[in-house]
Amino acid sequence: MKIVFLDRATLGFDISLDGFNKFGEVVIYDTTKPTETLTRVKDADIVITNKVVINKEIMDNSNLKLVCIAATGMNNVDLEYAKVKGIQVKNVAGYSTDSVTQLTFSYVFHFIQQLNYYTSYVNEGNWEKSDIFTHIDKPFYELKDKNWGIIGLGNIGENVAKIAKSFACNVSYYSTSGKNNNTNYESKSLDKLLKESDIISIHCPLNETTTNLLNKSNLNLIKDGAILMNLGRGGIINEDDLANIIDRKELYCGIDVVSKEPIEENSALLKVENKNRLALTPHIGWASIEARKRLVDMIINNISEYVK
Repeated sequence: MKIVFLDRATLGFDISLDGFNKFGEVVIYDTTKPTETLTRVKDADIVITNKVVINKEIMDNSNLKLVCIAATGMNNVDLEYAKVKGIQVKNVAGYSTDSVTQLTFSYVFHFIQQLNYYTSYVNEGNWEKSDIFTHIDKPFYELKDKNWGIIGLGNIGENVAKIAKSFACNVSYYSTSGKNNNTNYESKSLDKLLKESDIISIHCPLNETTTNLLNKSNLNLIKDGAILMNLGRGGIINEDDLANIIDRKELYCGIDVVSKEPIEENSALLKVENKNRLALTPHIGWASIEARKRLVDMIINNISEYVK
């Protein structure tokens, strides 16, 4: 059996792939361009892909039997045609819940505690020149009693809600599907959640309902001084509208996902003037070392189930 991994670099090089060797020949490519895909998978039994596209042409001109997606999202594989061809497609889910939750709170503490300001104050030699023992010129706040609104109360959203409650936050949520009836937390309309929340975190998928869910028409509803975070998918927040509002009002944003990744040079988010209000990270929420190890283990399990 031959296994081909098309974009190993997306998982990082601190994660071992030795577990795949028990299945047979393993060929690993760090990255794969669209023009290289067919040649590389032509004689493979199993292909592992994170973001490389496996379409009709690839399936028609290869002997693939199993496609393992190294992610939860499956939009890089033509699932309908895979059924026609009898090719199994398996993804992985649930591996990154704790990792995404951790980044969510990292953003919150980054802004609410004003650590950048205070560490800079010390590093620039100001504390040693002070006449008093402390320096509290930049206000910071407690999480206790803050209103935390969650957009998308799935596995990750609910995990965030549970931890936010442990900090004595008042948690509410907006169901983007309209089908979530979780009674542990108050359900609100989107506008009501935006108006009333001190902290807003997004954990929903990108689909027809959620594309441009937050835009210039409702971003203005968010109160001054609030923290807004997108850990779902790029495109849920209109990035041009967000960049504009960050420079017009006091809105603090943690953004881990953008509509085009890697981010484009002309992205409005890179041109924000009030950079202290924006923490922009390169889609790292899913990627703690523990989460990536779980992901690899899940792929190995998917292959084991197929072999059985």
